[in-house]
Amino acid sequence: MTDYSLSPWVRALSSSIKRFGEFKTAAFCYGLLLSVSLILSSMFYYVAIGELHIVDILAVMFFAAVVSPLIINVLLNSIRQLDASYAYLDSATKQEKLLNQTLKDNINRLNIEIDERKMAFHAKHRAIEELRREIAERKKTQQELAQQGMLLRSIVDSSPDLFYYRDNNGVFAGCNKMFEEVMGKSSSEIIGKSAEKIFPTHFLSQVLTTDEQVEQTHKPITIDVGYEVEGEKRWFELRKLPFINDRGEYIGLLGFGRDITSRKEAAQALETAYKDKGKFIATLSHELRTPLNGIVGLTRMLLDTELNKQQRSWCNTVFSSAETLGNIFNDIIDLDKIDRDQLDIATDSINVSDFINDVVNFAGLIAEQKELEFNIERNGKLDVYALLDPTRLRQVVWNLINNAVKFTQQGKVTLECSRENHEERPWLVIKISDTGQGIPQEQLARIFDMYYKAPDLKGTNAIGSGIGLAVTKALVSAMKGTITVNSTEGEGSCFTVQIPLSLCVAPTEQSYVGRGLYILLVEDVPLNAEIATNLLEQRGHEVLWAETGEDALSFVETEDDLDLVLLDMQLPDINGDVVAKHIRSDSHFDNLPIVALTANVRSAEEELEGISIQGALAKPINTVKLDKMLADLFDIKQAKCTEPQLKVSEEALKEINAHLLDVETIEDFVNSMGLDVFKRSSQLFEKLNPQYQQEMLTSLNSNDREEYKSVAHKLKGSAGSVGLNDVQLHAKIMEYGAIEESDEVLKGWLDVLADKINEGQQALHLFLQQLE
Repeated sequence: MTDYSLSPWVRALSSSIKRFGEFKTAAFCYGLLLSVSLILSSMFYYVAIGELHIVDILAVMFFAAVVSPLIINVLLNSIRQLDASYAYLDSATKQEKLLNQTLKDNINRLNIEIDERKMAFHAKHRAIEELRREIAERKKTQQELAQQGMLLRSIVDSSPDLFYYRDNNGVFAGCNKMFEEVMGKSSSEIIGKSAEKIFPTHFLSQVLTTDEQVEQTHKPITIDVGYEVEGEKRWFELRKLPFINDRGEYIGLLGFGRDITSRKEAAQALETAYKDKGKFIATLSHELRTPLNGIVGLTRMLLDTELNKQQRSWCNTVFSSAETLGNIFNDIIDLDKIDRDQLDIATDSINVSDFINDVVNFAGLIAEQKELEFNIERNGKLDVYALLDPTRLRQVVWNLINNAVKFTQQGKVTLECSRENHEERPWLVIKISDTGQGIPQEQLARIFDMYYKAPDLKGTNAIGSGIGLAVTKALVSAMKGTITVNSTEGEGSCFTVQIPLSLCVAPTEQSYVGRGLYILLVEDVPLNAEIATNLLEQRGHEVLWAETGEDALSFVETEDDLDLVLLDMQLPDINGDVVAKHIRSDSHFDNLPIVALTANVRSAEEELEGISIQGALAKPINTVKLDKMLADLFDIKQAKCTEPQLKVSEEALKEINAHLLDVETIEDFVNSMGLDVFKRSSQLFEKLNPQYQQEMLTSLNSNDREEYKSVAHKLKGSAGSVGLNDVQLHAKIMEYGAIEESDEVLKGWLDVLADKINEGQQALHLFLQQLE
């Protein structure tokens, strides 16, 4: 850049002008010029001439005085112009510098903008490429989803299981081909429609009830559903699941159904086979027990006569063989009950020591046949009363003793009974050991299997049915006990049975006066039997329960000490009037009182006309009438109860739907048998009623109207026993209409029954809470 700076003297003069002003500066310069002129002229004249001439000096001074103002003026103007030029040049320089800087800044910004535009351009290209790739991937994903959707739809449509989806308003949003086939409608006719427009009226109630259950509980349910498809009844195992969003809200229902028609038909066929088998076994047992009881009775009579040693041995053999055969019959009957899961344990207060003595008498007889020594060992205090099932426990011990004798050729059989304490409770421990052939170690694991028979000493299967030990183990398990075996081949075996002992008071210590009776209760409904048994045991009586007419006849013929028969009129195999006729056909039982149990006393009296009976009790049993009957027949008076009678106030009844209940019956039973005992009975009803409902549904689907009627009868009796009056009345309608009404009506009654049972049980629970 060009340097525009001035000479020092010009800068000094310009600075003086700015500092002192033009006049003072001009005066100073004027004086300075005059002084310089004087000095120079003096020096000139002195040097040149050698002397000073005043005139010449004055002339020079005059000339300088005249010329100096012009020179000073010219000089000041020049300096002024130079100074202005300098200022202009300086301003221009600054403006140039500023302009250059501005240009540089603009250039820099332009360069930056260009760079940014280049970067944006590249970013745009990259974004376009990314977008192209994303679009390509989306297209690919959409194609894959479409293919997967088509595949999934193909799988769903080709599935033999039906599928449908309904939204939270109950409107169908999707289904597969199988569902279309079952409904007999296309998907276009189903989707967008509510359940009311798709399902038939008689089927709609069950659909809506289960849908509501899934929506309220948010839990899946599985039900068996029968539906008519193209005129054919088909069964489906339908699973309904709630469809929940990520916020836990119910937004729809998924339904999956598998065709189980063949399985259902097989189950129904199996159930029919079970019933037929049960009836056959009951008939066979009765037909075989009748002559067998004659053998046992006559043999007992012979043993009471004068016999020689050989004759007595023969009679003992006949007697023990008949008893063994009777035990086999018991095993067969129990095997059938095990198959149907109906093996029941009826406990009673028995003296453990007396029970063991009874077993010893039998064991001695069968051991004597093979000239074996029989030993009995007792340990611990056994002269106590405990709640045991003497029939089942006797059957267990007899089976084991029979086996011990059968597999022992010489030596002895030992029965060891002891009372031990395990886990802070008493146990009855029974060990049956022998000195027989023993059991090989490899056979011990299978010795309790059904139909398994261990080889004998010759390597062939042992004689017998192979069910004795299996039934024995089932009986022990039902009594909450355990059975184990130890054996050494060639030395003998030892079976150990452990049964928990629930100690109790002797029957004579009950709160009712009079002698205890031995009563045969013939009742096919377990709940009715339990309540009747509780009422009788509370009065100090021993109860033997028979579930069928055949069993009742067998007990009558084999039990010598029966005092009374309480006979239900409607039984699953033979009616009560047939049982009564059979009993009265034997003069030996002329003095055995028979009292009918029936829901209709007048009808029962008509059925039993001409048959000697001693009375009839209406069901559910009224305790006052029961006590009056016992008093009339046996002169047994009920002890006066000093406990306050439990009763629910009228105000409380208004709040618990008491109109659904038979309040009088409930209060009667509770005050007679106790609140806890009645609660257990009501809990048994809760356990049994789903089974009854399923049995009625099964019988309806298999068009077995008689079975439907029979189960409705059982349900009617059970409901009446726990005071569910509304349920009892509805079950009565179902029983009487079972034969004549249509399937739709019977199915509708089942749906109503479920609601009535739920309402009745809720009212019963509230009622019992008022009594606590």
